[in-house]
Amino acid sequence: MSGVGARELIAVSADGARIHVEVYGPDGAPAVVLSHGWTCSTRFWDAQISELAGDHRVVVYDQRGHGRTPGADLRGYTTDLLADDLEAVLAATLAPGERAVLGGHSMGGMTMMAASGRPRFREHAAAVLLCSTGSSRLIAESTVVPLRAGRLRTRLTGAVLGARAPFGPVTPVSKRILKYVTMGPGSAPDRVAACARIVHACPRAARVAWSHVLAGLDLDMGVRELDVPTAVVAGTADRLTPVVHARALAAALPHCTGLTELVGVGHMTPVEAPEAVGALLRELAAAHVPVDLATGRRTDKEKAV
Repeated sequence: MSGVGARELIAVSADGARIHVEVYGPDGAPAVVLSHGWTCSTRFWDAQISELAGDHRVVVYDQRGHGRTPGADLRGYTTDLLADDLEAVLAATLAPGERAVLGGHSMGGMTMMAASGRPRFREHAAAVLLCSTGSSRLIAESTVVPLRAGRLRTRLTGAVLGARAPFGPVTPVSKRILKYVTMGPGSAPDRVAACARIVHACPRAARVAWSHVLAGLDLDMGVRELDVPTAVVAGTADRLTPVVHARALAAALPHCTGLTELVGVGHMTPVEAPEAVGALLRELAAAHVPVDLATGRRTDKEKAV
């Protein structure tokens, strides 16, 4: 991204796929690993990179089939694949035993839930931030279709989110549609345009394939196994994953450090409310990833964790 130098590398996942990874910030600084959501890419985290990379090591990567990471092999798209890829990124970017704050937006948050019981996740996760996400009943709870909750709304929502039609170029009409579906009514035009460019760049095959995975999502067990300090943030105007999901996560998490509800904000919290999301990541890192700033090495207290 502009103004901040990136070190690019490849993480090799369990099936041999090459996951595109970018690392920003100084070596030895507290690490923050960020996982983007459905139809997005590393560019979704640009504001958080700018905010944190001066004194944190910020790791971002393209989810499978997004950005510069290839799609799934013949075994297809699954939540296990999300967990495999995150484990590969952690192995490629963190030293053995090094702990970091892991943040996930939407499908990125689901990645944390899917990986919560994995050995490498447990080795490296000091704390987690879940942004605008849920663990199950995504289609049933979505309010993208303005109808009363029930079978008809669920069926129509599934058809809308799983549509195979290409998005095409970004236009004033497509930006209005994207804003209605994914962002709050007060979202600034430049932030709507930024989200539109990112979402429209997602390959159609990956978008459709992941929509089917999300439609049948059930990661409730993964939430109960997410036993590190975890903060939850959501927008009150989120139609894709309404705030009911965030409240359910906060109630089910073994160690929830707090639920932040951003009034009037939609689904794209890291872009719509970058200062709030950046502050939460910074707070989690300060509380759970202490560093000896004189040497850049992890403290004895952290090593003992």
